[in-house]
Amino acid sequence: MDAELPGAVGSCWTAGLSAPRYPSLQGSIHAETVVIGAGIVGLTTALRLREEGHEVAVVEALDIGGQVTGRSTAKITTQHRLIYRQLIELRGRALAQDYADANQAGCDLIRGWVDRHSIACDLQDRDAFVYTRDPDRRNDIEAEAAAARSLGLEATVLDRAFLPFETAAALRFPGQAQFNPARYLHGLARAFVKSGGLLFERSRARLIDEASRWRVVTDNGTVHAENIVIATNMTVKSPLGMARRTQPRMHVAMAFRTDDAHLLDGMFISLEEPSRSLRTGSDTDGPLLVVLGPRFNTGQDGDVASRFRELETWVRGYFDVGSAAWRWCNEDYDTPDRIAYVGEPDARKAPGFYIATGFNAWGISNGTAAGMLICDLVAGQRSRWKALYDPARPAPDDFHRDGDSQSIVASTDEIAPGHGGVIEKDGEKIAVCRDAQGGLHVLSAKCTHKGCTVTWNNADRTWDCP
Repeated sequence: MDAELPGAVGSCWTAGLSAPRYPSLQGSIHAETVVIGAGIVGLTTALRLREEGHEVAVVEALDIGGQVTGRSTAKITTQHRLIYRQLIELRGRALAQDYADANQAGCDLIRGWVDRHSIACDLQDRDAFVYTRDPDRRNDIEAEAAAARSLGLEATVLDRAFLPFETAAALRFPGQAQFNPARYLHGLARAFVKSGGLLFERSRARLIDEASRWRVVTDNGTVHAENIVIATNMTVKSPLGMARRTQPRMHVAMAFRTDDAHLLDGMFISLEEPSRSLRTGSDTDGPLLVVLGPRFNTGQDGDVASRFRELETWVRGYFDVGSAAWRWCNEDYDTPDRIAYVGEPDARKAPGFYIATGFNAWGISNGTAAGMLICDLVAGQRSRWKALYDPARPAPDDFHRDGDSQSIVASTDEIAPGHGGVIEKDGEKIAVCRDAQGGLHVLSAKCTHKGCTVTWNNADRTWDCP
């Protein structure tokens, strides 16, 4: 049950966040470009376009900062576990160089905007480390360091990481950074609106179609535009189907109270599975240790709550921390080659239609680079990164893995208070959850996307699609 899990539900980055709210869209407006989604991709694209003098409107379904970007570990780094050696071997040195350059440019733009727009987002310089506890993996660490250096990135190999347990080696990228991603997004939003951009919260796009060019319809308004950018993590509409070209993954994350703001000297991620990603942070009540657990396929785990318990047990086995302050799940989309899909999926069939998805859990630098690329494409400027992120590049047919519901029960008698299950009645699958008072709440068990039978997430108390 939800009450049995430690910590308050929610991301530590939005806790106590005091930020302006923006109006919902009312009536019909026109903009040269409409951006759907006010996360790091959407707001980066929008602000870059405004800097180039373009007319832009942004529509956000919920509130700024509370979605995928605001639930990340928010590491501003070009170190994406071990990736550069793999890119060189599988995609060639030129493309690997483009990936390194694009992500470095993304990191640099974040720092530049924080300074230029005086964004108070707890930006702190930190080295980034990948560590291994397996002596046999030291060669992998050394090979990655050599690959990164060959692409112009600074990388060194250490005999151990600065952690309270034994490690066999660590890859260090100096001069990286961490920040509060929700506060950063609100800083971008303020800069965007100050520059003349139009920003609307609580304005979910209900319909996206072609009119004179593109039309986005919300509950109470409509935007007509020459260009449209779908910056919604999952690509909700595209002339080229993305559902089979990506794999939705989830992580669990927790933030623990600590009296030591310098508990970690850097940002860390493990090489082995189960993966552990660690950094320090803070909320209004003080410093925190933020830890991310291993990824798992969305909707294909019947006991997400156990992942929080396992993560807490691991943390307390090595770190002297206080209570679990916050816990949350985050979702991202993986791609076969670990490179995002960004750009126009089909410029002939759908000119002016842009997407960005598949950030493989490294969406801070990649998402910023994506916004820079889309701005260049909309403005008609050439970009070296167009081929790198090409959303129409070939992808294997068998990458995406469907799953079955993990919540099938014989009857509602098996559903305890605070839990959910899927029953079959008259040949139809029905999703049923029981509230704390014992009342039943009934929905169709078919996902509204493609009709998959959903799984009950017993940590978030949501229905997730497998």
